[in-house]
Amino acid sequence: MRVSRRVAVVTGAGSGVGRAVARELAATGWRLVLAGRRAGALAETAAGLGPDRVLAVPADVTDEEQVEALFDAATGRFGRIDLLFNNAGTFGPSAPVEEVAAADWRAVVDLNLTGAFLCARAAFRRMKAQDPQGGRIVNNGSVSAHAPRPHAIAYTATKHAVTGLTRALSLEGRPYRIACGQIDIGNAATDMTAAMATGVRQADGRFAPEPTMDVADVARTVRHMAELPLEANVQFATVMATAMPYVGRG
Repeated sequence: MRVSRRVAVVTGAGSGVGRAVARELAATGWRLVLAGRRAGALAETAAGLGPDRVLAVPADVTDEEQVEALFDAATGRFGRIDLLFNNAGTFGPSAPVEEVAAADWRAVVDLNLTGAFLCARAAFRRMKAQDPQGGRIVNNGSVSAHAPRPHAIAYTATKHAVTGLTRALSLEGRPYRIACGQIDIGNAATDMTAAMATGVRQADGRFAPEPTMDVADVARTVRHMAELPLEANVQFATVMATAMPYVGRG
């Protein structure tokens, strides 16, 4: 299928990685469905991308009914879904494990894991049923799917779980031409990582600045994954600031 006819749903599209990926896909002809909680932020992402090629749908991915409405809106407008970039997520409050409130734990799990599952399930159903059958799901993992930061137990646990979600979707998608991969991102320069410049907690307890990379490099990686033929799949990709303390973190 020509790229200009492909349709992508991007969650967490109102800022950061989601916004960068949406704009990268739009630049190469994809039709886009932008999802996020804030209508104003989605409108900023959509600005200049062409109203006939972009649909913004305010949605909370932790709400099952809103997720189904999002994917109904996508197929209602464009007829199919070729890509889900499962990106919505939160770091949550930073705290030592003994001080983490159960409510804060649940909020991170609800968004990072349950929200990712609800969106993947909705996309999977439609990719399986559409003609031509199939599509691709790219989950936003994190380098925290492999190595934790201090005081980030909920985020770390959910990102490890996203890896299991990715593998399960890959397995179940095989008969239906549904590919699933995961991008693990380290220190992309966004609002979420602004503190990196001034100093963040290291494994030994020190606070130190960390290098970042241009979020556009993440967006180009996602586009490469998205535009492969369905007979090929990037199962796991890590893109990170070259000098960040990740390999041998701390």
